[in-house]
Amino acid sequence: MSRKLFPGPKLRRFREQQDLTQAEFADSLGLSASYLNQIENNQRPLTASVLLKLSSAYNVDLQALSDEDDDRLAAEIHEALSDPLFQGQLINLRELKDVVGASPALISRFLTLYRAYRESEESYRQLAERLSTSDERNPADGAQFPYEESRDYFYIRNNYVGELDQAAEQLQAEQGFRIGHMEDDLTRYLWEHHEVSRALLDNETSHTATRRYDPKTRTLYLSERQPSERRAFHLAYQIARLEHAELMEQLVQEAHFASREGAAVCRVGLANYFAGALLMPYTLFLAEAKRQHYDLEKLELRFGVTFESVCHRLSTLQRPGAKGIPFYFVRVDMAGNISKRQSASSFHFARSGGACPLWNVHEAFAAPSKILTQLAQMPDGKTYFCIARSVTKTGGGYLNPTRRFAIGLGCELEYAPQLVYSTGVDLDNQSAITPIGPSCRVCERRHCAQRAFPPIGKRLEVHENQRSFEPYTFE
Repeated sequence: MSRKLFPGPKLRRFREQQDLTQAEFADSLGLSASYLNQIENNQRPLTASVLLKLSSAYNVDLQALSDEDDDRLAAEIHEALSDPLFQGQLINLRELKDVVGASPALISRFLTLYRAYRESEESYRQLAERLSTSDERNPADGAQFPYEESRDYFYIRNNYVGELDQAAEQLQAEQGFRIGHMEDDLTRYLWEHHEVSRALLDNETSHTATRRYDPKTRTLYLSERQPSERRAFHLAYQIARLEHAELMEQLVQEAHFASREGAAVCRVGLANYFAGALLMPYTLFLAEAKRQHYDLEKLELRFGVTFESVCHRLSTLQRPGAKGIPFYFVRVDMAGNISKRQSASSFHFARSGGACPLWNVHEAFAAPSKILTQLAQMPDGKTYFCIARSVTKTGGGYLNPTRRFAIGLGCELEYAPQLVYSTGVDLDNQSAITPIGPSCRVCERRHCAQRAFPPIGKRLEVHENQRSFEPYTFE
Protein backbone atom coordinates (compact mmCIF):
# COMPACT_ATOMS: atom_id res chain seq x y z
CA MET A 1 0.00 0.00 0.00
CA SER A 2 1.23 3.45 -0.85
CA ARG A 3 -0.12 4.95 2.35
CA LYS A 4 -1.52 3.85 5.69
CA LEU A 5 -5.19 3.01 5.80
CA PHE A 6 -7.37 4.08 8.73
CA PRO A 7 -10.85 2.69 7.99
CA GLY A 8 -11.80 2.23 11.68
CA PRO A 9 -15.43 3.46 11.59
CA LYS A 10 -16.10 1.50 8.38
CA LEU A 11 -14.68 -1.65 9.92
CA ARG A 12 -16.80 -1.13 13.04
CA ARG A 13 -19.98 -0.70 10.95
CA PHE A 14 -19.11 -3.87 9.01
CA ARG A 15 -18.71 -5.81 12.27
CA GLU A 16 -22.02 -4.51 13.60
CA GLN A 17 -23.75 -5.48 10.36
CA GLN A 18 -22.42 -9.01 10.90
CA ASP A 19 -23.88 -8.90 14.43
CA LEU A 20 -20.48 -9.73 15.98
CA THR A 21 -18.91 -8.55 19.21
CA GLN A 22 -15.39 -7.10 19.15
CA ALA A 23 -14.11 -10.29 20.78
CA GLU A 24 -15.79 -12.57 18.23
CA PHE A 25 -14.63 -10.48 15.28
CA ALA A 26 -11.08 -10.20 16.63
CA ASP A 27 -10.91 -13.99 17.17
CA SER A 28 -12.01 -14.65 13.57
CA LEU A 29 -9.16 -12.43 12.32
CA GLY A 30 -6.55 -13.84 14.71
CA LEU A 31 -6.30 -10.53 16.62
CA SER A 32 -6.69 -9.54 20.22
CA ALA A 33 -9.82 -7.59 21.17
CA SER A 34 -7.71 -4.63 22.33
CA TYR A 35 -5.84 -4.49 19.01
CA LEU A 36 -9.11 -4.55 17.07
CA ASN A 37 -10.47 -1.79 19.33
CA GLN A 38 -7.48 0.39 18.42
CA ILE A 39 -8.05 -0.22 14.69
CA GLU A 40 -11.75 0.64 14.98
CA ASN A 41 -10.86 3.92 16.69
CA ASN A 42 -8.21 4.79 14.06
CA GLN A 43 -5.42 4.50 16.62
CA ARG A 44 -3.71 1.86 14.47
CA PRO A 45 -3.73 1.48 10.70
CA LEU A 46 -5.15 -1.54 8.96
CA THR A 47 -2.19 -3.72 7.90
CA ALA A 48 -1.93 -5.76 4.70
CA SER A 49 -2.09 -9.04 6.62
CA VAL A 50 -5.36 -8.06 8.35
CA LEU A 51 -6.78 -6.94 4.98
CA LEU A 52 -6.02 -10.35 3.51
CA LYS A 53 -7.69 -12.11 6.46
CA LEU A 54 -10.80 -9.88 6.00
CA SER A 55 -10.93 -10.69 2.34
CA SER A 56 -10.52 -14.42 2.98
CA ALA A 57 -12.90 -14.78 5.94
CA TYR A 58 -15.68 -12.32 4.94
CA ASN A 59 -15.16 -11.69 1.22
CA VAL A 60 -14.88 -7.95 1.97
CA ASP A 61 -14.45 -5.60 -1.00
CA LEU A 62 -11.18 -3.89 -0.14
CA GLN A 63 -12.21 -0.86 -2.21
CA ALA A 64 -15.07 -0.34 0.22
CA LEU A 65 -12.49 0.25 2.98
CA SER A 66 -10.67 2.90 0.94
CA ASP A 67 -10.84 6.48 2.18
CA GLU A 68 -11.21 7.96 -1.32
CA ASP A 69 -14.98 8.21 -0.94
CA ASP A 70 -14.49 9.82 2.45
CA ASP A 71 -12.16 12.39 0.92
CA ARG A 72 -14.74 13.19 -1.72
CA LEU A 73 -17.52 13.56 0.84
CA ALA A 74 -15.30 15.66 3.07
CA ALA A 75 -14.41 17.98 0.20
CA GLU A 76 -18.06 18.29 -0.80
CA ILE A 77 -19.26 19.09 2.69
CA HIS A 78 -16.36 21.53 3.15
CA GLU A 79 -17.60 23.40 0.07
CA ALA A 80 -21.18 23.31 1.31
CA LEU A 81 -20.22 24.69 4.71
CA SER A 82 -18.54 27.67 3.03
CA ASP A 83 -22.01 28.89 2.02
CA PRO A 84 -23.01 32.13 3.83
CA LEU A 85 -25.95 30.13 5.16
CA PHE A 86 -23.48 28.60 7.65
CA GLN A 87 -21.97 31.54 9.44
CA GLY A 88 -19.00 31.11 11.76
CA GLN A 89 -15.55 29.53 11.62
CA LEU A 90 -15.10 26.97 8.88
CA ILE A 91 -14.39 23.40 10.02
CA ASN A 92 -11.07 22.12 8.72
CA LEU A 93 -10.83 19.16 6.39
CA ARG A 94 -9.27 16.87 8.95
CA GLU A 95 -12.20 17.26 11.31
CA LEU A 96 -14.61 16.79 8.45
CA LYS A 97 -12.88 13.57 7.42
CA ASP A 98 -13.30 12.29 10.96
CA VAL A 99 -16.98 13.15 10.90
CA VAL A 100 -17.42 11.56 7.46
CA GLY A 101 -15.61 8.45 8.59
CA ALA A 102 -17.77 8.17 11.67
CA SER A 103 -21.09 8.53 9.84
CA PRO A 104 -20.94 8.79 6.05
CA ALA A 105 -24.66 8.03 5.74
CA LEU A 106 -25.54 11.04 7.88
CA ILE A 107 -23.19 13.26 5.86
CA SER A 108 -24.69 12.01 2.59
CA ARG A 109 -28.17 12.88 3.81
CA PHE A 110 -26.98 16.28 4.96
CA LEU A 111 -25.58 16.95 1.48
CA THR A 112 -28.84 15.79 -0.09
CA LEU A 113 -30.68 18.30 2.06
CA TYR A 114 -28.20 21.05 1.17
CA ARG A 115 -28.56 20.33 -2.56
CA ALA A 116 -32.34 20.54 -2.21
CA TYR A 117 -31.91 23.91 -0.50
CA ARG A 118 -29.70 25.15 -3.34
CA GLU A 119 -32.16 23.96 -5.97
CA SER A 120 -35.00 25.65 -4.11
CA GLU A 121 -33.04 28.89 -3.84
CA GLU A 122 -32.25 28.79 -7.56
CA SER A 123 -35.91 28.17 -8.35
CA TYR A 124 -36.83 31.27 -6.34
CA ARG A 125 -34.22 33.31 -8.19
CA GLN A 126 -35.52 32.13 -11.56
CA LEU A 127 -39.07 32.85 -10.47
CA ALA A 128 -38.09 36.37 -9.42
CA GLU A 129 -36.38 36.95 -12.76
CA ARG A 130 -39.38 35.68 -14.69
CA LEU A 131 -41.76 37.81 -12.65
CA SER A 132 -39.72 40.98 -12.99
CA THR A 133 -38.50 40.52 -16.56
CA SER A 134 -39.08 43.40 -18.87
CA ASP A 135 -39.70 41.09 -21.82
CA GLU A 136 -43.06 39.48 -21.27
CA ARG A 137 -43.00 38.40 -24.89
CA ASN A 138 -41.02 35.44 -23.59
CA PRO A 139 -43.42 34.32 -20.84
CA ALA A 140 -42.35 31.91 -18.15
CA ASP A 141 -42.77 28.21 -18.72
CA GLY A 142 -45.04 26.20 -16.50
CA ALA A 143 -48.59 26.38 -15.30
CA GLN A 144 -50.37 29.70 -15.52
CA PHE A 145 -53.76 31.01 -14.54
CA PRO A 146 -56.13 31.26 -17.52
CA TYR A 147 -56.14 35.06 -17.40
CA GLU A 148 -52.34 35.11 -17.37
CA GLU A 149 -52.30 32.90 -20.47
CA SER A 150 -54.59 35.33 -22.25
CA ARG A 151 -52.60 38.38 -21.18
CA ASP A 152 -49.42 36.77 -22.42
CA TYR A 153 -51.10 36.12 -25.78
CA PHE A 154 -51.91 39.80 -26.26
CA TYR A 155 -48.47 40.85 -25.04
CA ILE A 156 -46.75 38.55 -27.52
CA ARG A 157 -48.85 40.18 -30.25
CA ASN A 158 -47.70 43.61 -29.06
CA ASN A 159 -51.30 44.16 -27.92
CA TYR A 160 -52.42 44.52 -31.56
CA VAL A 161 -54.67 42.03 -33.39
CA GLY A 162 -54.62 43.27 -36.96
CA GLU A 163 -57.17 40.84 -38.38
CA LEU A 164 -59.90 41.98 -35.98
CA ASP A 165 -58.82 45.62 -35.98
CA GLN A 166 -59.10 45.93 -39.75
CA ALA A 167 -62.40 44.03 -39.83
CA ALA A 168 -63.88 46.41 -37.29
CA GLU A 169 -62.64 49.49 -39.11
CA GLN A 170 -64.01 48.20 -42.41
CA LEU A 171 -67.43 47.46 -40.89
CA GLN A 172 -67.71 50.96 -39.40
CA ALA A 173 -66.77 52.56 -42.70
CA GLU A 174 -69.17 50.42 -44.77
CA GLN A 175 -72.13 50.90 -42.44
CA GLY A 176 -71.45 54.51 -41.59
CA PHE A 177 -71.95 53.98 -37.87
CA ARG A 178 -72.04 57.39 -36.18
CA ILE A 179 -68.92 57.89 -34.08
CA GLY A 180 -69.86 58.73 -30.52
CA HIS A 181 -73.51 57.67 -30.95
CA MET A 182 -73.36 54.01 -31.84
CA GLU A 183 -75.90 52.37 -29.52
CA ASP A 184 -78.89 52.86 -31.80
CA ASP A 185 -76.88 52.10 -34.97
CA LEU A 186 -75.52 48.82 -33.60
CA THR A 187 -78.93 47.81 -32.27
CA ARG A 188 -80.42 48.30 -35.72
CA TYR A 189 -77.52 46.48 -37.41
CA LEU A 190 -77.91 43.41 -35.20
CA TRP A 191 -81.59 43.16 -36.07
CA GLU A 192 -81.23 43.78 -39.79
CA HIS A 193 -78.24 41.47 -40.34
CA HIS A 194 -78.67 38.79 -37.67
CA GLU A 195 -82.27 39.12 -36.48
CA VAL A 196 -81.01 39.67 -32.97
CA SER A 197 -83.20 41.92 -30.86
CA ARG A 198 -82.09 43.91 -27.85
CA ALA A 199 -83.92 44.00 -24.53
CA LEU A 200 -83.14 45.90 -21.36
CA LEU A 201 -83.00 44.22 -17.97
CA ASP A 202 -84.50 46.43 -15.31
CA ASN A 203 -82.64 47.33 -12.13
CA GLU A 204 -84.30 44.56 -10.14
CA THR A 205 -83.50 41.68 -12.50
CA SER A 206 -80.03 42.75 -13.73
CA HIS A 207 -78.13 42.43 -10.47
CA THR A 208 -76.19 39.37 -11.66
CA ALA A 209 -75.37 40.24 -15.30
CA THR A 210 -74.56 43.25 -17.42
CA ARG A 211 -75.03 41.30 -20.65
CA ARG A 212 -76.74 38.01 -21.48
CA TYR A 213 -77.38 36.52 -24.91
CA ASP A 214 -80.09 33.91 -25.48
CA PRO A 215 -79.30 32.05 -28.75
CA LYS A 216 -82.72 30.35 -28.80
CA THR A 217 -84.72 33.56 -28.85
CA ARG A 218 -81.87 35.53 -30.46
CA THR A 219 -82.22 38.18 -27.80
CA LEU A 220 -79.41 40.24 -26.29
CA TYR A 221 -80.30 41.39 -22.78
CA LEU A 222 -78.47 44.44 -21.48
CA SER A 223 -78.66 45.97 -18.02
CA GLU A 224 -80.34 49.34 -17.86
CA ARG A 225 -77.94 50.26 -15.05
CA GLN A 226 -75.22 50.80 -17.59
CA PRO A 227 -74.68 54.05 -19.47
CA SER A 228 -75.13 54.20 -23.24
CA GLU A 229 -71.40 53.84 -23.96
CA ARG A 230 -71.25 50.51 -22.09
CA ARG A 231 -74.34 49.18 -23.85
CA ALA A 232 -72.79 50.14 -27.20
CA PHE A 233 -69.68 48.16 -26.25
CA HIS A 234 -71.76 45.05 -25.47
CA LEU A 235 -73.60 45.37 -28.78
CA ALA A 236 -70.25 45.54 -30.60
CA TYR A 237 -69.07 42.50 -28.61
CA GLN A 238 -72.10 40.53 -29.80
CA ILE A 239 -71.36 41.44 -33.42
CA ALA A 240 -67.85 40.02 -32.98
CA ARG A 241 -69.28 36.76 -31.62
CA LEU A 242 -71.73 36.41 -34.48
CA GLU A 243 -69.57 37.49 -37.41
CA HIS A 244 -66.01 36.59 -36.45
CA ALA A 245 -66.30 33.46 -34.30
CA GLU A 246 -64.40 31.41 -36.90
CA LEU A 247 -61.55 33.94 -37.12
CA MET A 248 -61.26 34.20 -33.34
CA GLU A 249 -61.25 30.43 -33.01
CA GLN A 250 -58.45 30.21 -35.57
CA LEU A 251 -56.40 32.76 -33.61
CA VAL A 252 -56.96 30.82 -30.40
CA GLN A 253 -56.01 27.50 -31.97
CA GLU A 254 -52.80 28.97 -33.38
CA ALA A 255 -51.83 30.14 -29.88
CA HIS A 256 -51.87 26.57 -28.43
CA PHE A 257 -53.24 27.45 -24.99
CA ALA A 258 -52.35 25.08 -22.18
CA SER A 259 -55.90 25.01 -20.81
CA ARG A 260 -59.44 25.22 -22.11
CA GLU A 261 -60.12 28.01 -19.65
CA GLY A 262 -57.21 30.04 -21.01
CA ALA A 263 -58.53 29.62 -24.56
CA ALA A 264 -62.03 30.68 -23.44
CA VAL A 265 -60.69 33.78 -21.70
CA CYS A 266 -58.79 34.67 -24.87
CA ARG A 267 -61.96 34.35 -27.01
CA VAL A 268 -63.66 36.86 -24.71
CA GLY A 269 -60.59 39.11 -24.93
CA LEU A 270 -60.60 38.97 -28.72
CA ALA A 271 -64.29 39.86 -28.89
CA ASN A 272 -63.66 42.73 -26.48
CA TYR A 273 -60.80 43.86 -28.71
CA PHE A 274 -63.10 43.93 -31.75
CA ALA A 275 -65.69 45.91 -29.79
CA GLY A 276 -63.18 48.58 -28.82
CA ALA A 277 -61.87 48.74 -32.38
CA LEU A 278 -65.41 49.17 -33.75
CA LEU A 279 -66.27 52.02 -31.37
CA MET A 280 -62.87 53.65 -31.95
CA PRO A 281 -61.80 52.83 -35.56
CA TYR A 282 -58.03 52.72 -35.86
CA THR A 283 -57.22 55.39 -38.46
CA LEU A 284 -59.75 57.92 -37.19
CA PHE A 285 -58.92 57.33 -33.54
CA LEU A 286 -55.15 57.63 -34.04
CA ALA A 287 -55.54 60.84 -36.06
CA GLU A 288 -57.83 62.36 -33.43
CA ALA A 289 -55.50 61.28 -30.60
CA LYS A 290 -52.59 63.05 -32.27
CA ARG A 291 -54.68 66.13 -33.05
CA GLN A 292 -55.80 66.38 -29.42
CA HIS A 293 -52.28 65.64 -28.10
CA TYR A 294 -53.66 62.50 -26.46
CA ASP A 295 -56.10 64.41 -24.26
CA LEU A 296 -57.97 61.49 -22.73
CA GLU A 297 -61.10 63.35 -21.71
CA LYS A 298 -61.54 64.92 -25.15
CA LEU A 299 -61.19 61.50 -26.76
CA GLU A 300 -63.68 60.10 -24.27
CA LEU A 301 -66.27 62.69 -25.34
CA ARG A 302 -65.46 62.49 -29.07
CA PHE A 303 -65.96 58.72 -29.34
CA GLY A 304 -68.68 58.32 -26.71
CA VAL A 305 -66.75 55.74 -24.68
CA THR A 306 -65.44 55.46 -21.13
CA PHE A 307 -62.16 56.84 -19.84
CA GLU A 308 -60.96 53.26 -19.32
CA SER A 309 -61.84 52.29 -22.91
CA VAL A 310 -59.87 55.25 -24.29
CA CYS A 311 -56.79 54.30 -22.27
CA HIS A 312 -57.01 50.66 -23.29
CA ARG A 313 -57.46 51.57 -26.97
CA LEU A 314 -54.39 53.79 -26.88
CA SER A 315 -52.32 50.78 -25.79
CA THR A 316 -53.34 48.88 -28.96
CA LEU A 317 -52.25 51.38 -31.64
CA GLN A 318 -49.39 49.34 -33.06
CA ARG A 319 -50.44 48.77 -36.68
CA PRO A 320 -47.34 48.29 -38.87
CA GLY A 321 -46.70 51.47 -40.83
CA ALA A 322 -49.13 53.53 -38.74
CA LYS A 323 -48.09 53.14 -35.13
CA GLY A 324 -49.11 55.36 -32.27
CA ILE A 325 -47.22 55.89 -29.02
CA PRO A 326 -46.44 52.53 -27.35
CA PHE A 327 -48.42 52.89 -24.12
CA TYR A 328 -48.89 50.57 -21.18
CA PHE A 329 -52.39 50.34 -19.70
CA VAL A 330 -53.25 49.11 -16.23
CA ARG A 331 -56.26 48.98 -13.93
CA VAL A 332 -55.67 48.75 -10.17
CA ASP A 333 -58.17 48.30 -7.36
CA MET A 334 -58.05 50.02 -3.98
CA ALA A 335 -56.07 47.13 -2.48
CA GLY A 336 -53.33 47.57 -5.09
CA ASN A 337 -54.24 44.46 -7.10
CA ILE A 338 -53.80 44.69 -10.86
CA SER A 339 -57.03 43.49 -12.48
CA LYS A 340 -56.17 44.52 -16.05
CA ARG A 341 -52.85 45.10 -17.75
CA GLN A 342 -51.87 45.45 -21.38
CA SER A 343 -48.77 46.95 -22.89
CA ALA A 344 -47.18 47.88 -26.16
CA SER A 345 -44.13 49.05 -24.21
CA SER A 346 -41.52 47.18 -22.17
CA PHE A 347 -42.98 48.33 -18.86
CA HIS A 348 -42.57 45.72 -16.10
CA PHE A 349 -45.73 44.13 -14.76
CA ALA A 350 -45.48 41.71 -11.85
CA ARG A 351 -47.39 38.46 -12.36
CA SER A 352 -48.25 38.23 -8.68
CA GLY A 353 -48.75 40.56 -5.77
CA GLY A 354 -49.68 44.22 -5.80
CA ALA A 355 -48.27 47.18 -7.67
CA CYS A 356 -45.37 49.29 -6.41
CA PRO A 357 -46.62 51.62 -3.63
CA LEU A 358 -44.57 54.49 -5.08
CA TRP A 359 -46.45 54.36 -8.40
CA ASN A 360 -48.92 57.21 -8.88
CA VAL A 361 -51.88 54.89 -9.56
CA HIS A 362 -52.31 54.61 -5.79
CA GLU A 363 -52.47 58.36 -5.29
CA ALA A 364 -55.33 58.58 -7.79
CA PHE A 365 -57.80 57.31 -5.19
CA ALA A 366 -57.03 60.31 -2.98
CA ALA A 367 -57.85 62.74 -5.81
CA PRO A 368 -61.03 61.42 -7.47
CA SER A 369 -61.34 62.14 -11.21
CA LYS A 370 -58.16 64.23 -11.19
CA ILE A 371 -55.43 63.27 -13.65
CA LEU A 372 -52.04 62.86 -11.98
CA THR A 373 -48.65 62.71 -13.69
CA GLN A 374 -45.37 61.19 -12.61
CA LEU A 375 -41.87 60.59 -13.91
CA ALA A 376 -41.01 57.04 -12.83
CA GLN A 377 -37.95 54.91 -13.43
CA MET A 378 -37.95 51.12 -13.40
CA PRO A 379 -34.98 49.02 -12.21
CA ASP A 380 -33.83 48.49 -15.82
CA GLY A 381 -33.11 52.23 -16.04
CA LYS A 382 -35.99 53.15 -18.35
CA THR A 383 -37.95 56.25 -17.35
CA TYR A 384 -41.68 56.53 -18.02
CA PHE A 385 -44.16 59.38 -18.11
CA CYS A 386 -47.09 58.02 -16.10
CA ILE A 387 -50.69 59.23 -16.05
CA ALA A 388 -53.24 58.04 -13.49
CA ARG A 389 -56.87 58.78 -12.69
CA SER A 390 -59.52 57.11 -10.58
CA VAL A 391 -62.80 55.92 -12.06
CA THR A 392 -66.03 54.94 -10.33
CA LYS A 393 -68.53 52.38 -11.55
CA THR A 394 -71.80 52.83 -9.72
CA GLY A 395 -74.04 49.93 -8.87
CA GLY A 396 -77.21 51.65 -10.03
CA GLY A 397 -78.64 52.15 -6.57
CA TYR A 398 -77.81 53.27 -3.06
CA LEU A 399 -77.56 49.72 -1.71
CA ASN A 400 -75.73 48.34 -4.72
CA PRO A 401 -71.94 48.20 -4.36
CA THR A 402 -69.85 50.86 -6.09
CA ARG A 403 -66.58 49.78 -7.68
CA ARG A 404 -63.56 52.08 -7.70
CA PHE A 405 -60.43 51.64 -9.76
CA ALA A 406 -57.36 53.62 -10.73
CA ILE A 407 -56.48 53.66 -14.41
CA GLY A 408 -52.83 54.01 -15.32
CA LEU A 409 -51.44 54.92 -18.72
CA GLY A 410 -47.82 55.60 -19.54
CA CYS A 411 -45.08 55.68 -22.13
CA GLU A 412 -41.33 55.98 -22.24
CA LEU A 413 -40.03 59.47 -21.52
CA GLU A 414 -39.04 60.19 -25.13
CA TYR A 415 -42.73 60.26 -26.16
CA ALA A 416 -43.88 62.51 -23.32
CA PRO A 417 -43.58 65.84 -25.28
CA GLN A 418 -46.39 64.61 -27.55
CA LEU A 419 -48.82 64.44 -24.62
CA VAL A 420 -50.82 67.41 -23.40
CA TYR A 421 -50.11 66.24 -19.84
CA SER A 422 -46.42 67.08 -20.13
CA THR A 423 -47.25 70.78 -20.38
CA GLY A 424 -45.27 72.60 -17.72
CA VAL A 425 -43.41 69.47 -16.60
CA ASP A 426 -39.61 69.62 -16.50
CA LEU A 427 -38.88 66.34 -18.25
CA ASP A 428 -35.11 66.78 -17.80
CA ASN A 429 -35.25 67.15 -14.03
CA GLN A 430 -33.57 64.00 -12.71
CA SER A 431 -34.49 64.81 -9.12
CA ALA A 432 -38.18 64.66 -10.05
CA ILE A 433 -37.92 60.99 -11.09
CA THR A 434 -39.43 58.46 -8.69
CA PRO A 435 -37.72 55.04 -8.61
CA ILE A 436 -40.39 52.33 -8.74
CA GLY A 437 -40.47 48.58 -9.36
CA PRO A 438 -42.86 45.86 -10.54
CA SER A 439 -43.79 44.81 -6.97
CA CYS A 440 -41.99 44.45 -3.66
CA ARG A 441 -41.62 40.67 -3.95
CA VAL A 442 -39.61 40.91 -7.17
CA CYS A 443 -38.02 44.35 -6.84
CA GLU A 444 -34.36 44.33 -5.81
CA ARG A 445 -34.07 48.06 -5.18
CA ARG A 446 -32.28 48.92 -1.96
CA HIS A 447 -32.96 51.94 0.27
CA CYS A 448 -36.73 51.93 -0.26
CA ALA A 449 -38.61 53.21 2.79
CA GLN A 450 -41.94 52.10 1.27
CA ARG A 451 -41.03 48.43 0.77
CA ALA A 452 -43.74 46.08 2.05
CA PHE A 453 -41.86 42.78 1.65
CA PRO A 454 -38.26 41.67 1.14
CA PRO A 455 -37.49 40.45 -2.40
CA ILE A 456 -37.64 36.78 -3.29
CA GLY A 457 -34.25 35.05 -3.24
CA LYS A 458 -32.45 37.68 -1.15
CA ARG A 459 -31.02 37.00 2.29
CA LEU A 460 -32.19 39.43 4.95
CA GLU A 461 -29.76 41.46 7.02
CA VAL A 462 -31.11 41.94 10.54
CA HIS A 463 -29.45 44.56 12.75
CA GLU A 464 -30.56 44.12 16.33
CA ASN A 465 -28.84 47.28 17.60
CA GLN A 466 -29.85 49.60 14.79
CA ARG A 467 -33.02 50.73 13.08
CA SER A 468 -33.07 52.49 9.74
CA PHE A 469 -35.70 54.17 7.60
CA GLU A 470 -35.80 51.02 5.46
CA PRO A 471 -38.18 48.33 6.76
CA TYR A 472 -36.07 45.56 5.16
CA THR A 473 -32.38 45.40 4.37
CA PHE A 474 -30.88 42.52 2.42
CA GLU A 475 -27.71 41.33 0.76
